[in-house]
Parts: sequence; structure tokens; C-alpha cells
Amino acid sequence: MSGRDEEFREFMRDRASPLHQTAYLLCGDWHLAHDLVQDTLVKAYQHWPRVRQADRPDAYVRRILLNEARSRWRRRERAMPVSRFPEGREPVAPDATDEIARRAGLLQALLVLPLRQRATVILRYLEGMSERETAAVLGCSEGTVKSQSARALGTLRSFLDRTESTL
Repeated sequence: MSGRDEEFREFMRDRASPLHQTAYLLCGDWHLAHDLVQDTLVKAYQHWPRVRQADRPDAYVRRILLNEARSRWRRRERAMPVSRFPEGREPVAPDATDEIARRAGLLQALLVLPLRQRATVILRYLEGMSERETAAVLGCSEGTVKSQSARALGTLRSFLDRTESTL
């Protein structure tokens, strides 16, 4: 194995799991998330010298992931939201755990957001990135991150209020 290969493996070993989580939150489907991460890793490997030399290699790889998600979104390869079931059927047994229900509700709410707002919320609040780091990953200004965050949080709040009032 070459030094380049080993260096890439070392870099990705610690990042694969967080990338899967981010991809899942972006698309709402573990299988599609796995595909997104695989495509991201292939592109990161192909451009490894550029990735390695970047000021923020993590941001570079997350940017690749977001571009892959955008590309699939445009091709209409979106996953069915978690809350919908085939042929209008509801699950036989409701989930008994409040935590899982809350997570499903949050995922459903995230999937309502446009992709850029969703990415902003995921990076800022679920991954704990600063506004500057989020702006670097998204390739925009910190002001855009602030406005996208504000719009997204308003939409999430409204969506969650509506869904809670129907329970």
C-alpha cells in the first residue's frame, strides 16, 4: 500500500461515521446516505493531494458531500420521508419510545427544509460548527449562514408546532 493510500485511510477512518450521520440527516435514508458517503470518499480520494493541502480538509470533504447531495436532489433521487408508508399504511405497532419519536419528528422536520437550510442547521446545531466553519463548508458568507439559520429555525419551529398540535 502506498503512503498516499495509508494517509487517506487514516484521514477517513475518523471521519466516515460523522459523514454518514450528516448524509443521513441531509437525505433521511441510511442507504442513500451510505451511497452519498461512498461517492464522497471516491471523490476525496481522487483529489487527495488537494484535500490534504486545504486549509480545512474536513470542510473540503463535507463540501464534496453537500455537492453530492445537491446533485442527487436535482436528479430527483430523494428518499421517501420517514413519516410516509407505502399505500397509506401505518405501522402495525407504534414506537413506544419518546426519544425515537422525537428523533423521527426532527428528521421529518429537517426533510421539509430546502437543502441549503437543512445543511446549515445540521452543520451549525447538530455538528456544532461555528458560523465561520459552516460558511467555509457551504462556500458562502457568515451573514448567509445567519440568515439561512434564522429562516430554517423559523420553519422548523412552525412545522414542529403544527405536528405537536395534531397529536
